[in-house]
Amino acid sequence: MWKRDESVRPASGQPAAPQPPANVTAGAPSPRPDASHNMEKDIVNIGKSVVIKGELNGSEDLTIEGHVEGTIQLRDHVLTIGPNGRIKAQVFAKAVIVLGEVMGNVTASDKVDIRDNGSVDGDIVSPRVAIAEGAHFRGSVDMQRKGTPGTPGQPKGEVKPAAPQPAGQQQQAQTPAGAPAGQRVGA
Repeated sequence: MWKRDESVRPASGQPAAPQPPANVTAGAPSPRPDASHNMEKDIVNIGKSVVIKGELNGSEDLTIEGHVEGTIQLRDHVLTIGPNGRIKAQVFAKAVIVLGEVMGNVTASDKVDIRDNGSVDGDIVSPRVAIAEGAHFRGSVDMQRKGTPGTPGQPKGEVKPAAPQPAGQQQQAQTPAGAPAGQRVGA
């Protein structure tokens, strides 16, 4: 029923010389099967010995095990900083998973996940943040959602007064401390 390939079997007890396949070049990695390629997303790895200084942009998921300094922008993709990864950068991604060290601000449109032994020294802006037990974090977290109503251009800490103040009170509010109340400064 099944027929073996005769070119693979040694003929009459003598070992056959191995023949490389015609379509594979020497030193090139073998291609992935099509079935597994369709199920997996493309993920790029930056190895332990790689050092990048400058701007890193991409349109696919990225895993960093090396050192990166500068800016990392993967707006619609996942950035994973592996256990050996050391980042000194501003990070912008859809999701950020930290297993190594990040020094710099992290902005994610979906989630920031600092895993066990992961470290972030910087501010985080993301609607979802997870910090595992054993992780290190120093900075601030802003979990404001994308759809939260707010006045663009107005700083977060500024509050508009409910009613306009009389002219005399506005002048007193602008006078520096130590100056007499009715005196104008710098006129």
